[in-house]
Amino acid sequence: MLTYVEQGRDLDECFKKIRRRFGDKRVQVLEQRFVTEGGLLGLFPRELLEVKYCLLSDGRNNPFSAMAGSRSSPAPYQGYAGALSTDAGGGLMPPGAPANSSTVTGTGQPARGTDEEEKRKILASAGKDPAILQVLSEVRNIKEILDTANASQKADEHPSLRRLAGVLRDNDFSPAFTSAILERARKELPLDILNDYEEVQDRALEWIGERIGIHEENQFHRRPRLMVLVGPTGVGKTSTIAKLAAFYGTDRAGRKPQTIKIITIDAFKVGAKAQIETFGNYMGISVEMVDNYEDLRKVVVLSSAGADMILIDTIGKSPRDSKKLGEMHQILSALGPHAEVHLVIAATTKASDIEIILQQFEPFNFQAVVITKLDETYRLGNVISVLADKGKSVSYITDGQKVPRDIQIAHALRFLTCLDDFTVNREKLEKRFPCDESKMIRWR
Repeated sequence: MLTYVEQGRDLDECFKKIRRRFGDKRVQVLEQRFVTEGGLLGLFPRELLEVKYCLLSDGRNNPFSAMAGSRSSPAPYQGYAGALSTDAGGGLMPPGAPANSSTVTGTGQPARGTDEEEKRKILASAGKDPAILQVLSEVRNIKEILDTANASQKADEHPSLRRLAGVLRDNDFSPAFTSAILERARKELPLDILNDYEEVQDRALEWIGERIGIHEENQFHRRPRLMVLVGPTGVGKTSTIAKLAAFYGTDRAGRKPQTIKIITIDAFKVGAKAQIETFGNYMGISVEMVDNYEDLRKVVVLSSAGADMILIDTIGKSPRDSKKLGEMHQILSALGPHAEVHLVIAATTKASDIEIILQQFEPFNFQAVVITKLDETYRLGNVISVLADKGKSVSYITDGQKVPRDIQIAHALRFLTCLDDFTVNREKLEKRFPCDESKMIRWR
């Protein structure tokens, strides 16, 4: 197949050149891209649209009567903002072609048309299949990496931005999150601030803090307050239940201790029953075991009379086990619409897995996220990026095994001080993100 190339300032100019060259012959567009042509002595280069195409035979003339050599350029492919129309047979058509014509994008491939509906059907039929969700997550990650590559080229414009890009990447912030921070720096920071990296990273920390959603705890609850922890296996739900029981069941900042009861449906986990019962006996807290809808409903009713708060520990489930997640959801429906559901995620979980966990536990209608194991990682960009992207807020964080000390009500400053390679100006950040002292955990 013989191919031809035309260049012009825009699509119209390329179209006119093709028509002058081959008249009414039908052509098939194979590729289009922008190329850079050097000006006088290499100065003042200009950008041209290059269209690669071939002739189509219609049986009436020789489609290969002319030939043009293709040109190449070292400039990278940058895509094309417009679209080149073709008729139903693949022939090139001018702008303003009939609405039923298909289009060819900057990659030379048909643009989304009727295939869009088919794609939606396929995605709908996929439902919540974990394998498909994993593939889609990886595709998004690849796209974000490509987007960040373009952002990194812009970051080269100033050393401070290049350095900031590296620090964000080293902290496992997603490519999309990193690009957003760098783009904001380019738009808002004047040159005198860009020349001061300490000021640049201070601003970046503030912008990161602004994107950390903090769950606002409701100060008015029905009695008893029902708090449920759900999440994958191994994230520390049971130890977090114990910490919450100690947190609310002891004198905190002058507030009256609450009467706590614990219900667990994690009786099948090895050692779970002994672990939670040992803690309950030590704290003088009643612990009940259930494993079905009816038992849970009955125990909640019986426990409600003498409790301010009931904490429910659930069986750890793999986000890939949709059937078991459905069973758990059915059991928890016994709590009614007033139960608070908190999804527990370990800070050590990689970003793509966090996305899947959020997706698979969405039917539980969790109000907030509990982040555990902050002491086991130096990088929190993965957590911050995904939760910001999904619009999820954080209620509590834990950073150790000690009960009750290693738990805190979530606060943006706690996340920011955990980031690696940032010099934290704590005084400045405390002014930007003030702590409500009444919510801080204090132990005698």
